[in-house]
Amino acid sequence: MEAEAADAPTGRVEAALSCFSFNQDCTSLAIGTKAGYKLFSLSSVEQLDQVHGSNEIPDVYIVERLFSSSLVVVVSHTKPRQMNVYHFKKGTEICNYSYSSNILSIRLNRQRLLVCLEESIYIHNIKDMKLLKTLLDIPANPTGLCALSINHSNSYLAYPGSLTTGEIVLYDGNSLKTVCTIAAHEGTLAAITFNASGSKLASASAKGTVIRVFSVPDGQKLYEFRRGMKRYVTISSLVFSMDSQFLCASSNTETVHIFKLEQLTSSRPEEPSTWSGYMGKMFMAATNYLPAQVSDMMNQDRAFATGRLNFSGQRNICTLSTIQKLPRLLVASSDGHLYIYNLDPQDGGECVLIKTHSLLGSGATEENKENDLRPPLPQSYAATVARPSASSASTVPGYSEDGGALRGEVIPEHEFATGPVCLDDENEFPPIILCRGSQKGKTKQT
Repeated sequence: MEAEAADAPTGRVEAALSCFSFNQDCTSLAIGTKAGYKLFSLSSVEQLDQVHGSNEIPDVYIVERLFSSSLVVVVSHTKPRQMNVYHFKKGTEICNYSYSSNILSIRLNRQRLLVCLEESIYIHNIKDMKLLKTLLDIPANPTGLCALSINHSNSYLAYPGSLTTGEIVLYDGNSLKTVCTIAAHEGTLAAITFNASGSKLASASAKGTVIRVFSVPDGQKLYEFRRGMKRYVTISSLVFSMDSQFLCASSNTETVHIFKLEQLTSSRPEEPSTWSGYMGKMFMAATNYLPAQVSDMMNQDRAFATGRLNFSGQRNICTLSTIQKLPRLLVASSDGHLYIYNLDPQDGGECVLIKTHSLLGSGATEENKENDLRPPLPQSYAATVARPSASSASTVPGYSEDGGALRGEVIPEHEFATGPVCLDDENEFPPIILCRGSQKGKTKQT
């Protein structure tokens, strides 16, 4: 859930957003700027609280936070081959590693940390930063496209398997073995993402018209959604809701699409009792005799809801999160703002913009004053989306609901870890082990 922002107009030095990313459970937003980086909490609609900010490293183009812990990974344009890992509450650098070429993306969960270069992927054990595996035989990946399941019990990794087609390689980050390859699209890939449990994988091609969802680990196609037909777009963000009921996609257009993952069933639907229902059934039956491309298009589901931005052409990322017990659509844009929508679709299935926050200043914009006076929206749809789900809460002992550390509790020993990780104020996960490394075929630590 990371995007490198588009170039800012000249004259906006500090205002230029180089990158932005939501953390794994969508409770925090990180941004990188020419001056450094900032971390924000997403616990409130009315205000955007800055958790941390640093100007020690300038020109940051990658910043990733591990859930709501104090661990943050930073990469700067001044040293694009070096990854820096910090414990920001202590103001301590945990370690830094240098690689053979520029770092394009970083993904992490509570067990693994991935560093993606154009022609290789490095897999580290996040507890001690030991290098476990280097994937060298991968196709050229100039955008650093990859995805890591946030569920550390499986730690599935997905990355492009071809430079010319939309093939996805599914890799097990725990057993360090390839699971399968998925022929997802005819064209090249633009976006891939796992759901919270690591049981589903969604993908979009460079055309941006069709989004597909596959089961993990067998790679069977479960859903197919059509984003649009009139124009090709660049999908910049693809993310599941924490309960895996919805899938959100944003692009370089002004529309953010939300798709609903209906419950799959193998039972036959009841016979239609109305004339329109009968005609609909006959129409769908006729698709069996049409060309495959036409038939597929007729069977693809359309967006369940949409959110509208007042601009297009900007780089942005989206996420679906529950804030103050209600579901929200959040869009962070390279124009320097965070847009928050209610997920109760009104006319035409559109979500309502309720707040706009500046990411480079303090406070909300003037239009929020009018939004704050609006009456509460009906909660029928919201109540459906926000119902409790086992996957929306943390199941890892030692992490509280807000992702903080609970004193005295212990995470069970990981397969590749050297011992249990104690979570308390003095020794937060992962432990502070100062190290320096070079990933040019060999691991070096001091």
